[in-house]
Amino acid sequence: MSGPCISVEIAVFARAPVAGEAKTRLVPRLGPEGAARLQAWLTRRALARAAAVPGARLSLYTAGDPGHRFWQACALEFRVDLRAQRGATLGERMGDAFARLATRGAPVLLIGTDAPGQTPEDLIAACASLARADAVLQPALDGGYVLIGLNRPQPGLFAGVEWGTSRVLAQTRARAAVLGLVLREVRACADLDLPADLDAACAAGWVSEEAWG
Repeated sequence: MSGPCISVEIAVFARAPVAGEAKTRLVPRLGPEGAARLQAWLTRRALARAAAVPGARLSLYTAGDPGHRFWQACALEFRVDLRAQRGATLGERMGDAFARLATRGAPVLLIGTDAPGQTPEDLIAACASLARADAVLQPALDGGYVLIGLNRPQPGLFAGVEWGTSRVLAQTRARAAVLGLVLREVRACADLDLPADLDAACAAGWVSEEAWG
């Protein structure tokens, strides 16, 4: 299979765009309100590229203020299912999302909101990879990843990973090997966490000042 999946579940993990709580490492540069606006902009961009994948059904997994009106606006704009993230660690939250979405019988892709250079074609390529693999990753340039896809839940894949470090990708590859999973990867992509990342994203044309201004 060289094209996209006939159907695919895409889960977008996002934090509420609350001033002082969103994109905190960019607050010194953008201020709390600007950082929150950037978070909202990045979330909409992630939903838009997921919605551009043929056969995709979208779910928005929310963290932070569950009553934030931004969530309802996204649900209306993108016709997305709203779900709360559940679990103490990122691995637990992702594992829970895969378990819940797998009941629908389609492959599942999970993305975040911090990769403005990611494209719908990346998601389509990841989906196609699952026709010949158990799992797919889109590496991030900082040693993590910005996309993970599975044909069925693999809770063991998230065990023993040091989340938030530069070892996440290597440890996930090692876990896949231990579990005997066939793992594919699509092109690497930069994420956006630090002021230097913002500068690079602006230079590449992925983000402009209107995103937070």
